[in-house]
Amino acid sequence: MSSDFALQLMNQLLWTCLLVAGPVLLVTLVVGLLVSAFQVVTQIQEMSLSYVPKLIAAALVVGTGASWMMGRLVGFAGNLFRMIAHLN
Repeated sequence: MSSDFALQLMNQLLWTCLLVAGPVLLVTLVVGLLVSAFQVVTQIQEMSLSYVPKLIAAALVVGTGASWMMGRLVGFAGNLFRMIAHLN
């Protein structure tokens, strides 16, 4: 295995991770910012108010995009196993 091939695999791995985790992280970031702005405006400093909406938003994103996320991960794993068969 050459170093170029290993770097290509690492590049594919990082892009797959970014595509799968990105929507969940982006939605929880936006919800966290909105909740923080709401807490500043209303001066409500309840700890559970910052966690529960982010948890619900993350669950909704995972629930709606789970099949797509699993398809990406399974596709990457399948390509990886096919590449292993052709290694010297």
